[in-house]
Amino acid sequence: MNLILFGPPGAGKGTQAKRLVEQRGMVQLSTGDMLRAAIASGSELGQKVKGVLDRGDLVTDEIVIALIEERLPEAEAAGGAIFDGFPRTVAQAEALDVMLAKRGQKIDSVVRLEVDEPALIERITKRYAEQGRSDDNPETFVNRLARYNADTAPLLPYYREQGKLVEVDGMGAVEAVAASIDATLTVVA
Repeated sequence: MNLILFGPPGAGKGTQAKRLVEQRGMVQLSTGDMLRAAIASGSELGQKVKGVLDRGDLVTDEIVIALIEERLPEAEAAGGAIFDGFPRTVAQAEALDVMLAKRGQKIDSVVRLEVDEPALIERITKRYAEQGRSDDNPETFVNRLARYNADTAPLLPYYREQGKLVEVDGMGAVEAVAASIDATLTVVA
């Protein structure tokens, strides 16, 4: 099973993906984690990515798609992938569909975590204070949220038209959100 966890920055996608990895053995393909690993490596690509993320911008499709494609064999061996932070644009969604089709696979479900912007700002402010992630500072977050609304939100109709979009209230406790996601995946599987 391949699924996408969808929602704005700070919606809890990473938290829910990690839980699904532990419970279902799937591979989490988190572009955020992949990009942070590139930064931590100190490589030329990592330095370039750091500059982009520090501005609150998105890295190019080519870089992100290459990172995802590199990890697909691992996901296949585990029985599926959880795409977290990808795709972010319709162009990336189309590229993902093509990549998976070439491998005889598809996206089975898209789970959208619905949250409101004031709550997101609270979550990010708290996460920034606790973890100090440069992409979580308040100014950067406002830019990320604006980019999400402009670039990523159009994915909703893309997946809704395919009949793959399921919406889950992301404002509850982690356990309640997890139970809602599990209920939707039981229907898909």
